Amino acid sequence: MRHPGAFRFEADPYGFVLAANGFVPAGVLRWGGGARTAPGPGTPMPKLHEVEIHRLRPTQVTVGLIEVHDKRAKLEALKKHEQKAFLLDHPIPAVWGPDGKLYITDHHHLGRAASEAGIDSGFFAVEDDFSKLPIAQFWPRMSDAKWAHPIDQHGKPCSFERIPDHLEKLIDDPYRSLAGYVRDAGAYEKTPTAFAEFQWADFFRPRVTIGPTRADFLSAVAAAVKLAASPEAARLPGYKAAART
Repeated sequence: MRHPGAFRFEADPYGFVLAANGFVPAGVLRWGGGARTAPGPGTPMPKLHEVEIHRLRPTQVTVGLIEVHDKRAKLEALKKHEQKAFLLDHPIPAVWGPDGKLYITDHHHLGRAASEAGIDSGFFAVEDDFSKLPIAQFWPRMSDAKWAHPIDQHGKPCSFERIPDHLEKLIDDPYRSLAGYVRDAGAYEKTPTAFAEFQWADFFRPRVTIGPTRADFLSAVAAAVKLAASPEAARLPGYKAAART
């Protein structure tokens, strides 16, 4: 999904894509044709940053591990230079938070998959800098911007404290995998609506049973694809049954 508040792009003479506003905290791997550097505070930042995966902080509580494992397998099938090219083509949106920590605001499945695949670093599009905010103000600000979504594995709202401090600690919600696979099957449109996948996951949760095997999951996807075209789903973002009838 797209997020509000994205920076304007400007190209610099060295091949970077620069943000028209915003600065990078110290210690970030800078990407470009030359060597990596660690610019100090106040240094204008390129729009894309290469950052070590282990430094990333999530802004959600859950991922769908089926989707993560499939993405991991695809990454592991690539050579090192192909992995880097893929991640460069799929930058993860992020926000600078307190203490110079980088919080990703989308693509948690890709981030977790890259971590599990042992990939050292990825590319990130920094959308805003909240590094000066105390943590008590940071999470409400993130929520207001629709950049944080503390929803547990049962689809219930929870406190910001439940958001883990590392991608590896994200909890499995199989209905998030289900929602992603139903979208990929073309049953609903990818949409810029914030947290659309969560809405579809909650729609399927009481209506579709997901068993423990891969075959069970694929059966659940088939059932969910049919449900996505039903009138019950018409209120959901990306609903497209009318276009197919």
